[in-house]
Amino acid sequence: MILKGFKELKVFLSAPKKIVIVGHRNPDGDAVGATLALKHYLDKKGHSCKVVMPNDYPDFLHWLPGSSTTCRFDWQNKQSQKAINNSDIIFLLDFNALHRVGSDMQKTLEKYPNDFAMIDHHQQPDDVKYMYSDTEICSTCQMVYQFIEMNNDLNLINADIATCLYTGIMTDTGSFRFRSTTSTTHRIIADLIDKGAENDRIHNNVYDANSYNRLLLLGQALSNLQILPSYKTAYITLTDAEKKRFDFQKGDTEGVVNYALSLKGIIFAAIFIEDKEQGIIKMSFRSKGKFSVNKFARNHFEGGGHDNASGGKSDLTMPKTVTKFTSLLPKYQQELEASYEV
Repeated sequence: MILKGFKELKVFLSAPKKIVIVGHRNPDGDAVGATLALKHYLDKKGHSCKVVMPNDYPDFLHWLPGSSTTCRFDWQNKQSQKAINNSDIIFLLDFNALHRVGSDMQKTLEKYPNDFAMIDHHQQPDDVKYMYSDTEICSTCQMVYQFIEMNNDLNLINADIATCLYTGIMTDTGSFRFRSTTSTTHRIIADLIDKGAENDRIHNNVYDANSYNRLLLLGQALSNLQILPSYKTAYITLTDAEKKRFDFQKGDTEGVVNYALSLKGIIFAAIFIEDKEQGIIKMSFRSKGKFSVNKFARNHFEGGGHDNASGGKSDLTMPKTVTKFTSLLPKYQQELEASYEV
């Protein structure tokens, strides 16, 4: 754990400040939940806060309390720039490096004259003045809860804050099934329920709001599933044409890679999604046991994340990307075989 400048930050925040809170590009449940929860908390402390996201997030997160007040940097650029330029400090949540916000917003943040405060659980964070980093914690939302606890302010957590935090922890732990889910996580979840988080409603809003086309897209993805039993690996591909056929919407591929990981005997799963707009193949990697997909993504696909969940990208075509991926597996065969008892 890295806890840097916490006492100084507490002094800095002892008087009302104008604060901007930023999440990473293509925000997920943890990023949206953490930024909104921190905004609600700091607002209650007398600060003036604005959440600025690099781009939009899936419809199944738009119901979260405070979502309608967020700014999108790509769409509401002038409003976002104004909030950033007028702020006293910027909180960076659920990402470890400025490039994670996308090149346009990164350029703006690199010119920012004031200080950053980072709360994040990813490996190898950039150096900023104020930092709370812990790669052992399952989600940034759990870290925001513990940040509030460090300030002796758990009594300020209301139903809105509890709902946002519960959502982020639930989504980043795969509904509490990943190894990073600890007894501390469950105790925090219990407290959030006591403080007003409605666990059944949150689950339904996130996981039971599928469109018909999203389920058809899932069917296409599963029909593209390939298994490489010698390497205990499975992967899924989705082309741009396949996405268009089923009216792809942001968030429609969320969690699809986990279907590949759910196969008996599989410990390494990947999904390759063609993004014609950016000219890249987006990747998500998942693993069981000790095999680090963070290292794999960093070493080969300009990515990173956590040991059991990471992302990456490729500038190659889909066939060449898949060929590159499969050609790497023999180098990792021993690690894959030793990773997990299956």
